[in-house]
Amino acid sequence: MDLTPNTYAADCPTRQILDRIADKWTVLILQLLEREPRRFNALRREIQGLSQKVLSQTLKTLERDGFVTRTAFPTVPVTVEYALTPLGRSLAITLSPLSRWAEAHMQAVESARAAFDVRSGSVVGAATPLTGMPSGGARALV
Repeated sequence: MDLTPNTYAADCPTRQILDRIADKWTVLILQLLEREPRRFNALRREIQGLSQKVLSQTLKTLERDGFVTRTAFPTVPVTVEYALTPLGRSLAITLSPLSRWAEAHMQAVESARAAFDVRSGSVVGAATPLTGMPSGGARALV
């Protein structure tokens, strides 16, 4: 009898974890927190395009999953800082090679997209080009 989890099944716990860590905001948040603990507003400022609501939801989920700790300081107004747990740090370390790969290959992906668009005569998912991303934002995280 094979007891290996079926990660393709919707109710598989492994798939649920993969869904969480494959989220773009999760990756960016974990990489920033890998450097040092950050306050909520610092994370919001550094990750361009991330709304306050989505940041809050993502941090709560990361805390629930055991990747992040939330520390509230008794200041007025209350200051909240987020840091990686050992589990979160182990995940962030595994994500670093993925980010390095993405940065090393972003021009090849952009070229492939442009070639596809020419061949197909249309632009699929006309997103912001990979090059020209802000250097101080979420791109340069590794």
